[in-house]
This record gives sequence, C-alpha cells and structure tokens, in this order.
Amino acid sequence: MVEKPKRVSLREVWKKGEPEFTKWLRDNMDVLSEQIGFNLNSIESEKSVGAFSADNFAEDESGDTVIIENQFEKTDHDHLGKLITYLSNLEAKKAIWITSEPRQEHVTAIKWLNEFSPEDISFYLVKLEAYKLGDSEPGPFLTPISGPSVEVKKIGEQKKELSERHLRRLEFWEKLLEKAEAKTKLHSNVSPSKDNWVTAGAGKSGMGWAYAITMNKGSVELFIDFGPDKKKETDEVYEKILQNKDKIEKEFGEPLMWDKIEGRRVCRIKSFTDIGGLKDTGKWDSIQEDMIDRMIRLEQSLRPALKKIR
Repeated sequence: MVEKPKRVSLREVWKKGEPEFTKWLRDNMDVLSEQIGFNLNSIESEKSVGAFSADNFAEDESGDTVIIENQFEKTDHDHLGKLITYLSNLEAKKAIWITSEPRQEHVTAIKWLNEFSPEDISFYLVKLEAYKLGDSEPGPFLTPISGPSVEVKKIGEQKKELSERHLRRLEFWEKLLEKAEAKTKLHSNVSPSKDNWVTAGAGKSGMGWAYAITMNKGSVELFIDFGPDKKKETDEVYEKILQNKDKIEKEFGEPLMWDKIEGRRVCRIKSFTDIGGLKDTGKWDSIQEDMIDRMIRLEQSLRPALKKIR
C-alpha cells in the first residue's frame, strides 16, 4: 500500500515562524519560481519601506523588481495593505503574497487588482503548506491560488471601458434632462441614469416616452409594453396607433420608425438623430437639442391617438 503524504504544521518546518521562512525562501527562490512560472533572484530580505519592511525583495528574469510578503495565518487586510504599500513605494512590478490560509475575499481582491492594474503590474496569491512522507523530514508545498493572465487583463480593460461609458452616459443625461426641463415637462421628474436610456410614463399604463443613446446615435420613442402575458393587448394598441400613421408622420414632420417585430413583446414608434452619438462629445449640445426637439414633436403628434386609447 502506497503511503500518502501527511499535512503537518508549518512550524514543524520553520520553528521560528515567518522570519525563518523568509530566510529559507531567500535561499530557495527556485521553489517559488517553479510554481509561479518565472525565475526569481533574491536581492534582499526585510527591505525597508519607511516604518515597514518587505519580507523579501527580488527581481525577475527581466530585471523588474518583485515584492514578496509572507503570512503564517489567514490572510488579512493588514497584509494586503502592506503588499500594495511595498509595491508602490519600491516601484516594483510584481507582488507575491504567500499565506497558509487565503480567505476568499482576498482571492477576489487579488483578482480585482490584476483586472484593474496597469498591464505591467501583477499580483500573485500563493498558498503555503507543509507535508511529510512517513519518517521523512517535512517539506514545503506551494500552490498558486490567484494570479494575472491575458484573459484577466482583458476582462479588466472591458470593465474599465464599461465604467467609463457609464460615467459618460450619466453626464450626457444630466445635461439633456437639464435642457429638456426648460422646454417640456415629460421627463421633469426623471433622474439621470448610467443606462443607455431614460424613460418617463406616457400617462397610460404600459406606455412611456424614452430617450436612448448609443455610441453612434441617439433616438426618442414611444414604447408600448403591457407585460409578458399581455402581448395581444400590446399589439392591439400599437395597431390602433398605426391606423393614424400618415397623420402622425405629417404632424411630426418626417417619417418615423414603426417597430413591431414578431416574437418581441415591446412595440416602439421611434425617431433617430443623425448628428451623432455618445462618442461624439463635441456634438453633445447639438445631439441633445435635436433629441429634445424630436421628443416634443413625437409627443405632440401622438397625443390625439393616445387620447383614444383606453
């Protein structure tokens, strides 16, 4: 029968705890290098950073500096803070956190840091254990838990772009709603949104007025949606309005988009601005003014038809 390795306390290997492990790691960087996938050369232990000191200060094969912080217990916020402090103050490119028990919230934190840090900055979380086989001397076992990857960095870039887009939408709607309030009360009680639309009720249940903005164009619409179980009612109201199409478009001043697609529950009557979209920040004033004008004309042209809807 093959004997299985037995997990033992880290202090059976390093009786003096973290300080002894720090010295061992300084002399055995190849063990860590093998697990994280790049070569490390030790430069200094207990590298001073103001009133603090990094456990190990090393460099990788490219000559970039690497900070290593050790912890013989559950990960905590104190050590995470130290890791970031050392990384920034010593102008390192990589930070490695070695711990006997990584908490899930810190695994998530390391993943987040890898997503949102610059491309040349990387964080690693490595679990440290000790095992012995029979009567042999116990030895270390290092397992990477979290680290950077091309996919993680791409996800981070996508999240940054999405966050920036949300902020741009919020700014766009703040300015549009402020301008609109001086001309129409349709959206006077509506708050700016991070979404690509803002809506207000049309005075009829299941119907509303919506402004929408994409990167390339803006639009205004009346949407009709009585819910997932009332598609028939939605279609009937749309068809009643459609009967007045020519009169409505004449009042509006140009053709509208009559949007009723089989299988889709929402029906829309829309108008698009051809000036630009969210990406055209230099044209925002003109885009917003045009969208407000279209919304006012759309409401006025549809008002007689909506009054007949019960």
